[in-house]
Amino acid sequence: MTDTDVAPAVPADPPKAPSRIRRRAWIVTALLVVFMMINFADKSVLGLAAEEIRQDLGLSASAFGLASSAFFLLFSLSGAAVGLLADRVRSKWLLLIMAVLWSVSQAPLAVGGGLAVLIASRVLLGAAEGPAHPVAQQTTLSWFPNHRRNLPGALIVLGITLGVLVAAPVLTWLINHHGWRSAVAAVALAGVVWTLLWIPFGGEGPYATMSDNDPPAEAASDDGPGTGNGTGTGAGTTGEAQPKMPYRRILATRTWIGVTVGYFSTYWVIAFALVWLPSYLRDGLGYSSAVSTQLLMLFWGLSGILVLGQAGLTGWMMRRGITSRRARGWVGGALLLTSGVSCLVLPVAPAGAVTVVLLIGAFGLAGAMGSIAATTIMELAPANRRGGALGTMNAVVTTAGLIAPTLIGSLVDTHGAEGYRYAVLITGALLLVGGTAAVTLINPDRDARLLSV
Repeated sequence: MTDTDVAPAVPADPPKAPSRIRRRAWIVTALLVVFMMINFADKSVLGLAAEEIRQDLGLSASAFGLASSAFFLLFSLSGAAVGLLADRVRSKWLLLIMAVLWSVSQAPLAVGGGLAVLIASRVLLGAAEGPAHPVAQQTTLSWFPNHRRNLPGALIVLGITLGVLVAAPVLTWLINHHGWRSAVAAVALAGVVWTLLWIPFGGEGPYATMSDNDPPAEAASDDGPGTGNGTGTGAGTTGEAQPKMPYRRILATRTWIGVTVGYFSTYWVIAFALVWLPSYLRDGLGYSSAVSTQLLMLFWGLSGILVLGQAGLTGWMMRRGITSRRARGWVGGALLLTSGVSCLVLPVAPAGAVTVVLLIGAFGLAGAMGSIAATTIMELAPANRRGGALGTMNAVVTTAGLIAPTLIGSLVDTHGAEGYRYAVLITGALLLVGGTAAVTLINPDRDARLLSV
């Protein structure tokens, strides 16, 4: 073990937060899990209703792929901008504004309109949802010290899985019985309900502007000094402001680059799964609509179990002094590499049980990297630069959502069902690159020390 592999010591008996803070921390975490569930229910509507929307609006696969990619037109830009803003403005209000805009953006589409309304709705929705994951992670993890962040970080990622699992049967039923616009109305209404709950119960935690090694202070009221205010001052328990490190130093670290490349490949898989996987299962692999829905729920369910399993494994490793390089970088990289190999083998595998296993490997293993990416950046970046570091990472990563749906739609239009095979091979190659970057570059212990010099 080299000196760069030596993990910072974890206290044998770390100070415990007051019970009121612990209770509030899990309430906020639960609300933000639901927040991410709604977020991905919004995203999944188009994939679940792909055939109905294309028939109703008379769209080709390329036009539908373009409409799906429109969601990501401003997604990345808003993710970066609001991420930087989150170092200066309280994340409680940023999350509230996002949820309100989700509902507002989908209301016109729920009522009527054609392709133009569909694209406009998705562009505005994408702009409002772009910062959702990094700001939700930043807010959740502000309630926990570094060695306790793996589970809450994984739960936020689990919200993605739960959102799809809940949305798939409910929205499919609405689409089949009341039309696809009723499904859009349902997710818009869910955003309104969440907003009403977040106003009294949401907020930032004591680690929002504190060092990870400081004991948590008693949380005060929303406007009081005991709770992180998101102003970016970085004040700790002593009240002294931390120097504001240039963002470029953080973004130039091997860890930030490795996390971003690895997470990009994960988001490519997510975009593929949300927009085209239902169609791939039906048209590319020949499964019926009912079996396709069951397989989708199986993929997302196992992905959620894996996210929790990864959090438990990583937390166990870190509590025993194993470095983040191994506990986060190597674990996440191994999952991406396995997912990539599954994608590359899938097109030549015989039909049947082998195909199902490879589908699970290809689309179910990569999701844990979302949790690893957030907790790694929170460990790497100073408190007053976490929002910008997370937001910029998310902006780069989510360009995969802009590219993947359009590219896959073009491949399907050009090559028919064979286009899905090319899409899966491209996905596999990207996952191998992402996994290699995670294993070789991620080392937050080392890079945090270099940043502190």
